[in-house]
This record gives sequence, structure tokens and C-alpha cells, in this order.
Amino acid sequence: MELPKIKILNEKDHRLHQISKKVDFPLSDQDKKMIDDMLVYLKISQIEELQQKYNIRAGWGLSACQLGIMKRIFVVVEETEPGSEVFKNYVLINPKILSHSEEQIYVGEGEGCLSVDRDIVGIVPRFARITIQAQDIDGNVFELRAREELSIAFQHEIDHLNGILFVDKIDRKNPFKDKETMREI
Repeated sequence: MELPKIKILNEKDHRLHQISKKVDFPLSDQDKKMIDDMLVYLKISQIEELQQKYNIRAGWGLSACQLGIMKRIFVVVEETEPGSEVFKNYVLINPKILSHSEEQIYVGEGEGCLSVDRDIVGIVPRFARITIQAQDIDGNVFELRAREELSIAFQHEIDHLNGILFVDKIDRKNPFKDKETMREI
């Protein structure tokens, strides 16, 4: 498997703080290729041997805006069983959260991001469960319910589309604020 030639923007790039624009259909061939490239990149990043070969960090999700393309598109690649190298691909275009749980969770070891190449300490509050409405690559509308890690990944990527990085959600004065009101995963 060959690593696609994509450049992921660094957190200092101002474009990461812009709101991405709604996507019109049909998708261009360029957009379809970008989606394929993002999916392949994420899959490679999760296979340890290839991750080391290409010297890249592991990632679950990637938004078009992280490539400097300000469109409301993101992908998530989830390994179905740890170490299986079998993945489920999610492509969400023009996503919006329809509903969410009251329960909030956070990643105990901290969230990461392919655009943030440094260790960050602190809690990023996320909903434990969400229902999302989005469009697929053909423009068909669908709904998807996500829980736990997948819910966090989707919320993280939607934040990207809204010009928000996960580091923006951590309280600078008290990085572990309200920890006792959320469940760690």
C-alpha cells in the first residue's frame, strides 16, 4: 500500500480556524480522490509496520480542512478488532449532530490530532452518544448513531469543520475542570 501524497496542515495554520463550506453534489473527481486518499492515509497510519515505514502518526479521522480544502467533508477509519487490520470506513459530507446523550465522556490519555504534533494535557468534554445526519459520496442522506470512541472521533472532526481544534476546548486555567462529572474512556 502506497502512502498518498497529502499534506496535513499544522495547528498554526489559520485555515484550521475557519468554518468549512457546505458541499454541493455531484462531487468532483478531485473531491472523490481526496476522500480516497484520506481513507488510505488513515488505514496506513493504523497499521504499525506501515506507520513506521512512512514515519507517520496514527489517526482515526481526517477532515478536508486539515488538507486546506474548506469543505464539510470528513472521514473516519475504525479498526473493527484491535490488531486485525480490518477497517470500517466512514465518509460524512455536510454532517450535523441531530441529538446527543446527556452523559459526557473524555479520553483518559488525552485526545490527539494529526494537525497537533505535540502532547496536550487536559480534558475535552464529549457526548457519550450522538446521532448524526450526513450525506454519502452520492449525496444520499443518512443517519448514524455513534457511541464512545466513535462518537468522540465524529465530534472531533465536526469541530474541525467548524474551525475548532480539540486544544481550544481544554480549559487553560484548569485543564481537568469538571473531570468528576464525566466518565473516562
